[in-house]
Amino acid sequence: MNIVLIAIGIVVAVGLFAWLGLPAMLRALGFHPSYQGEKASIPGKKALIITTSHDRLGDKGSKKTGVFASEMTAPYYVFKDGGMDVDLASIKGGQIPIEPMSFKWFLKSEPDERYLKDLEFQKKAARSLRIDDVDVSSYDIVYMAGGWGAAYDLGTSGALGKKISQAYAAGKVVGGVCHGPLGLLLAKDENGDPLVKGRRITAVTDKQVKELGITMTPQHPERELRAAGALFENKTAFRDLFANHTVVDGRLVTGQNQNAGVFVANQMMLAARGYKQ
Repeated sequence: MNIVLIAIGIVVAVGLFAWLGLPAMLRALGFHPSYQGEKASIPGKKALIITTSHDRLGDKGSKKTGVFASEMTAPYYVFKDGGMDVDLASIKGGQIPIEPMSFKWFLKSEPDERYLKDLEFQKKAARSLRIDDVDVSSYDIVYMAGGWGAAYDLGTSGALGKKISQAYAAGKVVGGVCHGPLGLLLAKDENGDPLVKGRRITAVTDKQVKELGITMTPQHPERELRAAGALFENKTAFRDLFANHTVVDGRLVTGQNQNAGVFVANQMMLAARGYKQ
């Protein structure tokens, strides 16, 4: 009987260690790091978060995907807590697909936990605006979230390219993280040249895509942005999942991966209030 109790105790102890220890270990390695920089408060301003509408991964489409949760939730709460009104849009409008893996207990972030208790935010995600119908001139910040789904539609949406072009021409702050910067590919500057050409930009690296084994997606941000003439920047780690980098190029703010959501959102708010790097 004592042996059985000891065995049960060991199993429980190992389970508790895994449940509590794995998330802490990932954080220690650099996953979803805390933001320690300057924060902005810009009450009355408006932010638009744009996501993918694509919800399947691979040729057979059997695996669900979408936006990586924290790339939507973290910026949303940075904007909202800074006094901004926040709307959600997607390529097709309606329900925003969320990558199921991003809500796993060991990957879930504090903003994700907040989202899961926030009925207002959930309603917005269920009724996102269709990008074609959005008046981007009414927003001060236009931010694009990533996730594997974005590799299928952000970089090939003519409607999104047009909206980003309009937003940038109107003096708005534009940016995104991870696969989100793919939405910059079809945007043009005031001279009709690609918006990303000659601009300092970061996004998810080819190295991270390979390390995670998700190479079947049609667009890889580093590859596509370099080909479009962007001055691509990034940091690296033993696994790029744990790297973090944010680039501010005037009113264009981009982040390398899921770790940069809070950083990019804060920098976008600072830029929107006239902050100078």
